[in-house]
Amino acid sequence: MKYVLITAAHNEQEFIEKTIHSVINQLHKPLEWIIVSDGSTDNTESIVRKYSTENSCIKLLTNNRKEGRDFASKVYAINLGLKNIQAVQYDYIGILDADVSFEGNYYSSLIEEFIKNPKLGIVGGNYFDIINGKKVRVHMSPYSVRGATQFFQRKCFEQIGGLIPMKYGGEDAAACFSARMYGWETKSIPGLIALHHRLTGDKNLFKARLRDGYVEHNLGYHPLFQLVKCIQRFKQKPYLIGSVLRFIGFW
Repeated sequence: MKYVLITAAHNEQEFIEKTIHSVINQLHKPLEWIIVSDGSTDNTESIVRKYSTENSCIKLLTNNRKEGRDFASKVYAINLGLKNIQAVQYDYIGILDADVSFEGNYYSSLIEEFIKNPKLGIVGGNYFDIINGKKVRVHMSPYSVRGATQFFQRKCFEQIGGLIPMKYGGEDAAACFSARMYGWETKSIPGLIALHHRLTGDKNLFKARLRDGYVEHNLGYHPLFQLVKCIQRFKQKPYLIGSVLRFIGFW
C-alpha cells in the first residue's frame, strides 16, 4: 500500500526538522512527500533542501504568490503540491502540518485501519499540544480528524473534491462532513499520538476561539449542538472564557 504526503510550510524553521525526522523514520515511508514553502522568509527552505538531498521522497516547492495570507493559504499551497505529485499509483493521501511529530509506526498503523475497514475514508491519530514539556490532549470527537494529520483514502479524497479553501479555516471539518455525506467513515485512533509543537499565545487563543465559533457557524452547526460543544470545552484553554468566546463567535 503506497501513500503520498503534502505539507504546507510557512516560516517553520523552529519545528520542521521534528516533522521531517518523524517521516523519514517511518516503518512505512511515503512514496513521495511534497513540502510547499508558502512564502517562507526564514530558513525553512534551506532545511528542507538539506534533507531532500538525503531522502529522494522529499521534494521542495516554493509558492511565492503575492495575495494576502489567511487560513485558506494552507489549502492553496496544498493544492499546488497535489498538482505536482509525480507518482501515478498510490492508495492514500496525507496532509501533514510542519510542526507535528509522531512515532515510527504512525503511518503503518493508519494504513492498517484502512485495510481493516474499507469504508474508512479519513483517519488520524489523537492530537496533543506540548505545553511546558507535557502532553495535553486536544479535545475532539472520535469521528473528527485534525487537519494537521488528516490521512485520506485516495478514492475518498477525490470523491469529496479535496480540501476547500476557507478564509477562516475549517477545511478539515468540512472534509470530514463531506466524506460522511458520501458514506465514508471518519475517525481518530485513540492509541496513536501526534504531537503539536507550535503553541498559541493567550491573546491569540482568544482570537482563535472567536474564529472557531465563526467557522462552526459557516459549517452549519445547529445552535443547540454548538451550545453543548462549548460546554464540553469549559476545561480547554483559555478556561471557561474560551467557550464563551466560541459561542459569541458562532453568532
